[in-house]
Amino acid sequence: MREVNGIGKNQGFKNYRLLRLKEVLEIIPVSESTWWEGVRTGIFPKPVKLGPRISAWKEKEIIRLAEEGTEREAV
Repeated sequence: MREVNGIGKNQGFKNYRLLRLKEVLEIIPVSESTWWEGVRTGIFPKPVKLGPRISAWKEKEIIRLAEEGTEREAV
């Protein structure tokens, strides 16, 4: 494996998982229309486009969003 600046070629993708909308909505229980409105307004993270009709979200961003929502509700 070739290294660039001391980082292995694929090391940046370690623990990097993408979730499709169905998986996201299992973690953040809102309707699809509410989710897309939240993406449009900046409340929810923007997707990573995998193709013209395929979107996915970074798992770490969705987990962070779920944890922040739980923290806000507890306050």
